[in-house]
Amino acid sequence: MIRSFNGKTPKIHPSAFVSEAAYVVGDVEIGEGSSIWPGAVVRGDTGKVVIGRNTAVEDGAIIHSGIPGSGDTFIGDCCNIAHAAVIHCRKIGNNVMIGINATVLHNVEIGDFCIIAAGCLVGQDMKVPDKSYVVGIP
Repeated sequence: MIRSFNGKTPKIHPSAFVSEAAYVVGDVEIGEGSSIWPGAVVRGDTGKVVIGRNTAVEDGAIIHSGIPGSGDTFIGDCCNIAHAAVIHCRKIGNNVMIGINATVLHNVEIGDFCIIAAGCLVGQDMKVPDKSYVVGIP
């Protein structure tokens, strides 16, 4: 389902795929060749969510622009947000893999070419440098 919220309607590139069983609402932009799969939620209600080109948001993943006043969420090109991941961060760079059931908290910034392991918790305000591999729960 694609819905407007507070006067903002999602902008979806014509080549992007959004499952009819996904929920995309508010101030959201989805780039060329990207995909949003069943059960995924992309919520741009407290800020904008921008998803780049050729990025996959898999089944059950949640992307939310964060707490009010925390800013917008930018996800780069050629990323994979795996099943049941929860994304509340400020930035995910290009060519990033977010593993199954990973949680990325408020104001996190992830560089390019990173892997965030399955089940990992990336703590609030963390800055992850390019080419990093992040595992575990602090």
